[in-house]
Amino acid sequence: MKKPSVQIPEFIAGNKIQKVFKNDKNIQINDLDISPLVKQFYIDSGITSLYPPQSAAIDAGLLDGKNIVAAIPTASGKTLLSEFAMLKSILNDKKGKGLYIVPLRALASEKYERFRSFEAIKKNDGVGVSAGIATGDLDARDDWLGQFDIIVATSEKVDSLLRNGSRWIEKVTVVVADEVHLIDSPDRGPTLEIVLAKLMKQKPQIIALSATIGNAGDVAKWLSAQLVVSDWRPIILKEGVFFVNAITFADRTQREVKGFNKDNTISLVADTLKEGGQCIIFESSRKNSEGQAVRTGVAISKLIDQDTREKLKNLSMQIIETSEVETTKKLAQCIVNGSAFHHAGLISEQRKIVENGFRDGTIKVIAATPTLAAGLNLPARRVIIKGYRRYDVNLGQVPIPVLEYKQMAGRAGRPRLDPYGESVLVAKNYDEMEELMNQYVLAGAENIWSKLGTENALRTHILSIIVTGFARTMDELLEFMKNTFYSTQQEPWSLKVIIDKIISFLVDKKMIIQKDGLFPTRLGEMVSRLYIDPLSASIIIEGLEKIEDKGTSYTELTLLHLVSMTTNMRPLYLRSNDYLWLSDLVMEHHTEFITIPPQSSSVSYEWFLSQVKTSCVMLDWINEKKEEDIVNKFGIGEGDIRALSDITLWLVHSMAELAAFKKHPSANRVRELENRVEYGASPELLELIQIRGIGRVRARKLYNAGIMDMEMLRSCEPGQVAKIIGTKMAIRILKQIGSVPPPEEKLDEQRRLEDFG
Repeated sequence: MKKPSVQIPEFIAGNKIQKVFKNDKNIQINDLDISPLVKQFYIDSGITSLYPPQSAAIDAGLLDGKNIVAAIPTASGKTLLSEFAMLKSILNDKKGKGLYIVPLRALASEKYERFRSFEAIKKNDGVGVSAGIATGDLDARDDWLGQFDIIVATSEKVDSLLRNGSRWIEKVTVVVADEVHLIDSPDRGPTLEIVLAKLMKQKPQIIALSATIGNAGDVAKWLSAQLVVSDWRPIILKEGVFFVNAITFADRTQREVKGFNKDNTISLVADTLKEGGQCIIFESSRKNSEGQAVRTGVAISKLIDQDTREKLKNLSMQIIETSEVETTKKLAQCIVNGSAFHHAGLISEQRKIVENGFRDGTIKVIAATPTLAAGLNLPARRVIIKGYRRYDVNLGQVPIPVLEYKQMAGRAGRPRLDPYGESVLVAKNYDEMEELMNQYVLAGAENIWSKLGTENALRTHILSIIVTGFARTMDELLEFMKNTFYSTQQEPWSLKVIIDKIISFLVDKKMIIQKDGLFPTRLGEMVSRLYIDPLSASIIIEGLEKIEDKGTSYTELTLLHLVSMTTNMRPLYLRSNDYLWLSDLVMEHHTEFITIPPQSSSVSYEWFLSQVKTSCVMLDWINEKKEEDIVNKFGIGEGDIRALSDITLWLVHSMAELAAFKKHPSANRVRELENRVEYGASPELLELIQIRGIGRVRARKLYNAGIMDMEMLRSCEPGQVAKIIGTKMAIRILKQIGSVPPPEEKLDEQRRLEDFG
């Protein structure tokens, strides 16, 4: 194994030179200052000693309550560090709580499943250490989470819990920020930064984790943390570039890859499979990942043994049962051949099947977009980075950052399964090979920078800081900003111009009062609790007023377009064939839009059309159009429909709350729209669809058969219900609503008799 090395021997925190901790020894579990029950738990799971980077974190004071920034590679045991800190705090006399912050919901679920195993560790009261997960509504206090010892949540959810005054937050003693380098993200970074700045006020122990971070010293300085930096891995990672039937590695050694297919990527995959390994191929787009999975599956199917083929058929059937759209059939066929694709256009059930099938070794290769690299524990022996350019709306195709490349490369090498890990970029010519070698393989990750210094990033957070009482004067507001990562990189007073502008906006929109201090209004408190941008709230309120002032009839399209105009909505991209039909639709329904920009203003009109397209997806959704038809009509994935309905539901709920607050006459209609967006159904189905297990499709079948509400369903002949929705589902539904169905065999018999009725 490689000995650890550090990128820098020290960093400057304030005016002091701080040590960077490194360690080449392996501390034994039995030597740790933690509960014997915790020691036994890890020993029973096969962990008897620590990796060198973990030992370095112990030396840095992890178990003494010190803040830690751990910049160590994937698979080097970062999560274990957080577990030690949380379990020690939970099991001590103060009975603390752990808060584990992640960037993605999928990662939250993965960590939650891991922490649930701590139930085997008993506290003084004899109850096992418990874990909870918070990924639900963004305007709820969720006080019920206080019963758990460890809570896993996204940074957005933690921010909303802080805004809504969740009582248990003040009992948190250990905060873990996983993938802390995402502070560099314009979308997620400001929220994570503000959340940590708020939590630092109650002085918990903070553990910040990242595999790729160029300026880890800056993060450690911000968090007043000890820094642990290492490139040690339990499995050696070899990074290289493939060109002319060989991989050239960083040390200029080469590995020949025999030609298996005219597609070099498939040859690289086959080379790994023949050794008993698995591959992940990173592509630049969904379309490319699907195409690569199809081609690879056809080519490698002959390498799959009979036992694995049977398992693949079972996985394929599971995929088929999740949906009827064409993409599902394509994915199912790929899986039969041993390959799969993975991107945000798939629904979550499909992604989980793919991930679990890959983890257990059944699926041999995944072609994925880079979202798979963002923290999910899904390693492979060889990672092939085929698409290293991304499309930027302003710049066209641009190379990905080194930090993103390192995240993908870090997926290579499965602990205890692979003798090594390989990350391979694919070059088309010698010059490109040299460019990729210098630009990525031999390069270090870029520094990360705070993205807090813009009006869009700060607007929602300034309001929440005032509402939650973290600052009640301009001086206190600027003082709070000194706790942010921004302040370690730039002078916090440089934000004053932006903050002044935001304060003026909030005063003008009657969300705060500026008189001998800064105080929230009832409207401001509501907007902060709803977790929407104050500008979005203003757009909604003014839009509702225009509807009322006009006195014209309005439709669901009017309301859906209004929420699509908000800054919290991400409008869909326009395809070249979208312009014509959208323009025709706008002309036909022009009275239903609050405002239509002139076509002469090409940029604003194009943006308007993208908002209309987004609205139309949801209009088809609530009018029960088949998902396959929506997918084909709008050129999106089934997962996009679900994601868009989630965002729309949040925004329509916010609109309903604001309409009720303002006593707007549309309030009841907006509330009905909220229910329709949640279930994707027409108003007449809303009672049936409330029953667990009856989705939009089954509800429509029952309604069309004359079963229009719960009372009619309860009084209906079980055989008739079984004929409509199937025997097993009928039994489940009838039991749920208090009816007593006959046994399954009897119900099947009744169902057959119904056919002759």
